[in-house]
Amino acid sequence: MPEGHSVHRIARQFAANFRGAPVAVSSPQGRFAAGAARLDGHAIVDARAVGKQLFLEFDHGLWLRVHLGMYGAWDFSGEISVDDTLASAGGRIGQNGQKGTAVTADRVARIRAEIAAAGRRSTAVVGENEDSVSSIGAPRRARLRMAEGEKAEEGPADFPPEPVGQVRVRLLTPTACADLRGPTACEVATPEEVQAAIDRLGPDPLVDDLDAGEERFTSVVRRKPTPIALLLMDQSVVSGIGNVYRAELLFRARLNPLTPGRDLPEDVVRGLWRDWAHLLRIGVATGQMLTRDDLDDEQLAAALANRDDRHWVYHRTGEPCRVCGTPIAMSELGGRKLYWCPTDQA
Repeated sequence: MPEGHSVHRIARQFAANFRGAPVAVSSPQGRFAAGAARLDGHAIVDARAVGKQLFLEFDHGLWLRVHLGMYGAWDFSGEISVDDTLASAGGRIGQNGQKGTAVTADRVARIRAEIAAAGRRSTAVVGENEDSVSSIGAPRRARLRMAEGEKAEEGPADFPPEPVGQVRVRLLTPTACADLRGPTACEVATPEEVQAAIDRLGPDPLVDDLDAGEERFTSVVRRKPTPIALLLMDQSVVSGIGNVYRAELLFRARLNPLTPGRDLPEDVVRGLWRDWAHLLRIGVATGQMLTRDDLDDEQLAAALANRDDRHWVYHRTGEPCRVCGTPIAMSELGGRKLYWCPTDQA
């Protein structure tokens, strides 16, 4: 499932390449035909991400709300923005990088610069200020799939391209095309409905005031008897955290995943919020869930080429902990796989 950093990057793609011009809206598969008709011909005036949800505002006051869920993805094509920082051999970028992908020293240096810049920011205005994250380059003819990770390739010869697969909704301008497949939610919403949806979500470090978000998150967590591993995945408690960031945040804090929220010291809960804000900024800046801070240039190059080298515990069942050597454990909690170190997170 795409986590918060991916949806913020998708919002930036719409803000950079779709905002301001009339958009032809259609539903090639037919399931969204009535909704498409309500938006067709109107201009996108705002693109906003909150947690894992995307909100596109049109000039007549209606919005398109999208939740990608487990299987959804956006495919962009035409004159679109492609992340120069993540361009690599084979054209693959993002969370699903291939083993063996060549990574140049220049790319490592650019990623390290993005990480450093993200660490200096107290917040980032995503979509409204394209200088907030500098890695996405000038638009060029390309095809880009954006979901849990990103995959870029040379653009199709013909524009617009023929729809491929079950395209729920197509957004088309004279220069750019966005096709949505497999979302959990795709609906036209009024401003009141959008606000109600946002009100049900927990704070997002890239949307909410950081101090206010920290207070809200801390207050909610410390009242709950629920295990912290479940609270971090509860989108009404905090927005944007999925299975990868959940496992990594808990390891970085050396927390037992089953500890009830109300049993955690206040400074520990505040530390979780601040670390989430830090990792989210890095994810938006680099397009990758890089959660290890201990990488030298050679190790960072390996991590950019292979996601197995990016994380402390996620998806490492049975492999030795990178700190103590204990085999990483995995169990099911709340219907999702949970990864942790039985020694460092005892």
